[in-house]
Amino acid sequence: MATWDDVRRLVSGLPETDEHPSYGGHPSWRVRGKAFVWARPLRQGERAALGDAAPDEEEPLLGVRVADEGEKAALLASAPAAFLTTPHFAGYPVVLVRLERIPAGELAELVEEAWRTRAPRRLVADVDGRRGPT
Repeated sequence: MATWDDVRRLVSGLPETDEHPSYGGHPSWRVRGKAFVWARPLRQGERAALGDAAPDEEEPLLGVRVADEGEKAALLASAPAAFLTTPHFAGYPVVLVRLERIPAGELAELVEEAWRTRAPRRLVADVDGRRGPT
């Protein structure tokens, strides 16, 4: 089970990121001013649209930017207990992650990939260059 502390730790390991309050004062994390992960509680209309499938109001949800709609669909299909979406995100490369249902290791991959979708190419290349060949 992942936590907000895990999210903060993972983001802090990525270059040129910061935490910034988003809508409703919820935390969001950015790279050079572009949000890539953020706390995203469901709104009333979203709860109504999801019906019985909506998570508990207290359950932490993380909005995560993904590479494209194909990746979004793959995540939703691969682990419907951990990933969801709402009509609000139709047509956008974003999934909602139920933090209590995702292993910390998988969260680490998601956070880094989200960072890569928003970070400038040179910054990503610099990070990859420092890591060396895999």
